[in-house]
Amino acid sequence: MANPDLLAALLQAALAAELRHVRKLIEQLAELLVCDEHFAANYVDQLQAFDLLAQHTDESAAVLDRLAAGLGSHDAVAPVRLSAIQTRLRAALDQGA
Repeated sequence: MANPDLLAALLQAALAAELRHVRKLIEQLAELLVCDEHFAANYVDQLQAFDLLAQHTDESAAVLDRLAAGLGSHDAVAPVRLSAIQTRLRAALDQGA
């Protein structure tokens, strides 16, 4: 039977790759919508949400990558640049303390 830690790391890396794929799909959809001048003019604020979604996805993928590389939970969360995500992740870790 495979090492559970190795399986967890492989799964974390695979989930990070999936999140990056989702980010790419979000960016493609945003590009498509921006090409529609009427839509872009009327929903400029909402289009910015696509960028935020992409950033959230990237940060989540990066945490999973760091976990897969063997960093501890707190060290994996520490570099998160979006404060709202870091706050939520730290709160989740605090539940286990």
